[in-house]
Amino acid sequence: MEGAKRQSLEEDSEGQATHTGPKGVINDWRKFKLESEDSNSFPPSKKEILRQMSSPQSRDDKDSKERFSRKMSVQEYELIHREKEDENCLRKYRRQCMQDMHQKLSFGPRYGFVYELESGEQFLETIEKEQKIITIIVHIYEDGIKGCDALNSSLICLAAEYPTVKFCKIKASNTGAGDRFSSDVLPTLLVYKGGELISNFISVAEQFAEEFFTGDVESFLNEYGLLPETEMHVLEQSNTEEDME
Repeated sequence: MEGAKRQSLEEDSEGQATHTGPKGVINDWRKFKLESEDSNSFPPSKKEILRQMSSPQSRDDKDSKERFSRKMSVQEYELIHREKEDENCLRKYRRQCMQDMHQKLSFGPRYGFVYELESGEQFLETIEKEQKIITIIVHIYEDGIKGCDALNSSLICLAAEYPTVKFCKIKASNTGAGDRFSSDVLPTLLVYKGGELISNFISVAEQFAEEFFTGDVESFLNEYGLLPETEMHVLEQSNTEEDME
């Protein structure tokens, strides 16, 4: 009997008893679990369970013997083996809640592409009849004018990324005011909201390098606060907050 006890207990280099039997290994793992976890990450009830699981004070103490030899409870088993699973489920749940909340907050129509306006009447109708909460960005262009093709391509990408913004384009010759939109001022961007002109950028290509891309146009519009936050940005913020917790 004493030989069995000696086999299940050994002394480490500091003279402290270390359990080497099956129960001892489980007990040491429990103790490591408690010490390695952030003390603030568990509610008091869970911390108490781990504390009781990890620290039999003396093999001679009756209560300690009972704690040492008792079987692991269902609650303890779930705490140890399902903790990571529960954490992953919680993350997925919170992410889904963020998506649902953002979708509800993003009320109003969604577009996702660039509308081609065929006439001055259609242009005016678009500005006057659209909901007041909608930002409308209109590109006035003409074929063969430097910067117009690149800007059209950029707006196609932005329309997909910002579906709550209405992007339109119209040829200067179709506006009914071609004399006001000569090749010298093209490409021009006009931004409307609530039927009012809120920004006007003539010869906007001069704001960019010789070759410019979607990111350049996006940054330019963001400087003037003309684009909302993207849905992806909202989700990234949610994930960052989760990682910090």
